[in-house]
Amino acid sequence: MATELNNLSDRSIGGDVDCSTFKVSIVVSEWNDSITGALHSGAVDFLKNAGVRPENIESHYVPGSFELPTAAQFVLEASDAPDAVVCLGSVIRGETEHFTFVCNTVSQGVKDVSLKYNKPVIFGVLTDDTQEQAEARSGGKHGNKGVEAAAAAIKMIALKNRITGA
Repeated sequence: MATELNNLSDRSIGGDVDCSTFKVSIVVSEWNDSITGALHSGAVDFLKNAGVRPENIESHYVPGSFELPTAAQFVLEASDAPDAVVCLGSVIRGETEHFTFVCNTVSQGVKDVSLKYNKPVIFGVLTDDTQEQAEARSGGKHGNKGVEAAAAAIKMIALKNRITGA
């Protein structure tokens, strides 16, 4: 991932992928909202610039990162389920083990929902030691991980479509 010398947020989807029919849901944690708001803005801007129609981008908000997998499941169970779900959150280490429990549970939950529904569910959750690290990864010197998560969603939709002939 990004290092101090490598900003990975300058993304292109490559090739001539037509994203105009792609439907993407973004589930955003309200906890650490200055960080998650920046991640969300980066993701939405990337999707629009990639050609996803604005009406095919929907956003849903949850209290914290812990709730992201459940919300992704709700979205994928809907009759008009999207092609992918991008989960955006920010967990900043504190003085207790809460950080470890939340990060492990959310990453496992995102993976489980993706496999259960056979659709990309992207882990765009920052797991930083400090507020400064989170700021650097939500539009600062390390780019915007919301952009990277949106790029991963587009690439995974395109890959699935190529493989399945959709």
